[in-house]
Formats: sequence, C-alpha cells, structure tokens
Amino acid sequence: MIDLNKLSTLPPAGHPSKAKMDKAVDEMKSRLFELQNILYAQHKYSVLVILQGMDASGKDGLVNHAFSGINPAGVRVYSWKKPTETEADHDFLWRIHQAVPAKGMIHIFNRSHYEDILVPTVFGTLDPEVVEKRYKMINQFEHLLTESGTLILKFYLHVSEKEQLERLKERLTIPEKKWKYDGRDILTIKNRQEFLETYAKIFKRCSRFAPWHIIPTDKNRYKEYLTLKIMLEAMEKLPLSYPAKLPKDAAKAPAKLARLADAEAKK
Repeated sequence: MIDLNKLSTLPPAGHPSKAKMDKAVDEMKSRLFELQNILYAQHKYSVLVILQGMDASGKDGLVNHAFSGINPAGVRVYSWKKPTETEADHDFLWRIHQAVPAKGMIHIFNRSHYEDILVPTVFGTLDPEVVEKRYKMINQFEHLLTESGTLILKFYLHVSEKEQLERLKERLTIPEKKWKYDGRDILTIKNRQEFLETYAKIFKRCSRFAPWHIIPTDKNRYKEYLTLKIMLEAMEKLPLSYPAKLPKDAAKAPAKLARLADAEAKK
C-alpha cells in the first residue's frame, strides 16, 4: 500500500521551467478545447474528472485555471458538500449518479463519492461494515460508467502539511480568500495521518476501472501542467472524430439556402 508521507509534494527533479510549463499549459488548454468540441459533436463518449485532496490542496484553483478554456456548453462543475436532508434519505450514490456526464459532456467533481468513505472512516460516523460495502459499491458504479462510455480520470492533489497550513492561514488574511475559511478545516490538520491512510486504502482498492493519479501540488503551475498532460493523454486514446454523416434532410439544404439567398437579394 502507498505511503503518502514518503511521496514528494513538490515537482520532480528535471521538471520543465516555469516558462516552458506556462507555454505548455496554454497549448494543452487549446488542445483540450479542440477535443471537447469533438467529444460534444460526436456524442458518443463522456469524461468524468474527479478531484480529491486535503483542504487547501488547490482543487478550486485547478478548476479555475486548468479548465478555463473549455467551452462552457460542454462542461459542468459539481462541488460536493455534506448531503442535504433529501440526499441523505437515499443511498449514498443517488445524488452522484444524477450528476454523471451525459454523452458528449465533461463533468468535474470537486470532491466526490469518495468523501462517503473518507469522512465516516476518519471520524467513525458509520459502522466499519457499512463503509466496507461502499468500496464494492463504488467499484461497481465506476464499472457501470466505464462500460457506458465514460472516461473516468481520478486525481489526488498531494499537498504537504506545511503548505496546507500556509494556505489555510491565507484564508484568514487575504480578502478574496476569506470566504473559503471554515473552522472545520482544522479537523483535517488534526486528522491528517488518518486521512492519508484512508486515501492509501482507497488507491489500493478503487483503481481497477479508473486508476488514481497522485499530483504533487505544492507548486500550482506544475499541478496544472501535470493534470492537463494526463487528461489529454487519456482523451487522445479515445476514438474521437467529428460525425461524418449529415442529417437526413441535409440534401434539401442547398436548394433551401439558394431560395433564401435569392429572396434576400430581391429585397
């Protein structure tokens, strides 16, 4: 099982310079825009991006910057919070299943159904037997999605405790970040080791149908660079192409257009 304490939260030695990463990120965002257009037009596959990580690991920032070039018509972002009373009256995957991407769409989950394993495991809010069953249910759920044409990309944003504390402190002092402050964030710091161990278990047991990608996230630009690189490599493997066939009534279009043009010319 992975020991996240031993994995660096910094970019590896020999990583591209900031200037090169800036250029590469801009190019990859343009390519993602192209692929998303084809995905939308083809209407055969969909993409689900799952972002997990400690509080202040940079999930919001990744959504804002890395995915800013996607056509808004083809993307949806869901930030999962504590279940509402209605959601809690159903099985834990009920609300998630309603938000999975339709064909042609890219959906981004800022947190996800994995919170329904993490939180009850760390804080003991459910019987271990119930949590254990959820591992199996999540695997079955993700199997269903992949068999239905959904590419699932799962990213864990790996932030160091030092960097996490610095970012949480910023929420107390920087005006545009104060709204993010939540007194419960301190619980993540206090229970950091328990979270890391639970994540390691999730990586081991829930990677069969969609592997996890661990992203060093102490440096934001590298986080964006690596996430986009992995996402593009995966999407490039899909047999994406623009539909070759025109609609059935397309044969009548030239004559209709000619009549409209003629009528316009006579005005």
